[in-house]
Amino acid sequence: MLKKILNKNLIYYFIFLFIVSCSSAPKYPNNACKIFGERYLWYKHAKKSSNKYGAPVHIILAFINKESGFNRWAKPPRTKLFKIVPYKRPSSSFGYSQAVKKTWELYKTETNNPLALRTRFKDSAMFVGWYIKKTNQINKIPLNDSYRLYLNYYLGWGNYEKKTYKQDKKAIILAKNVQKQSNIYKNQLIECQKSLDRKKYIIF
Repeated sequence: MLKKILNKNLIYYFIFLFIVSCSSAPKYPNNACKIFGERYLWYKHAKKSSNKYGAPVHIILAFINKESGFNRWAKPPRTKLFKIVPYKRPSSSFGYSQAVKKTWELYKTETNNPLALRTRFKDSAMFVGWYIKKTNQINKIPLNDSYRLYLNYYLGWGNYEKKTYKQDKKAIILAKNVQKQSNIYKNQLIECQKSLDRKKYIIF
C-alpha cells in the first residue's frame, strides 16, 4: 500500500516538474542556441512559422522576447488611479506575442485556426510569422527588415503608414532593440542551426 502511494506521489511530482518547465521562461533568453537547446519544440514551431510565412526564425524569436520575455502569461501592467490604486490595463495584449484580442481573432479567422491560444508558443510563433507576412503585403516591408517590421508590430499597420513613429521615441528605441537582438540571434543560429535541423526525434 505504501509503495503504491509513493509511486503515485512520484508520478504527480514528475507531472508538476513538466508543467513548471513548460510554463517558465528559458534560462538564457538572449541566446537562441540555448533557448532551442532547452526547448527544442520551440525551434520546430518557429521553423514551421518561418517556412510558411517567410519570416526568419531569428526575427520571430526577437519579437517574442521583446513582447513577453517568453512569459506565456504576460500582460501589460495596470494603470493606476491617483498614482496608487490599481486600475485597468492599457490594452488586451496577452501571452507570448502580446497580441491584442482583435488582431488575434483576425489571425484565427484568416488562418482557420479557431483553437489557437495566446499562451501557447506554437500558436504565438505562427501568429508573429503571419503578422510579419501581412506587414510585408500591406506596407511593403522586406521580410528581413526587423527594425521596420517591429515598428509595424508595435504601432499597427495604419499608424506606421501615417508615420507616427517619427514622433514616438519609445517606438524607435524598442524597434532598435529588437533589431539588435535579432542580429544577435541570427549570428548565434549560424553556429547551431544545422545541429538543430538534424534532430528528428524527441523522447520528452
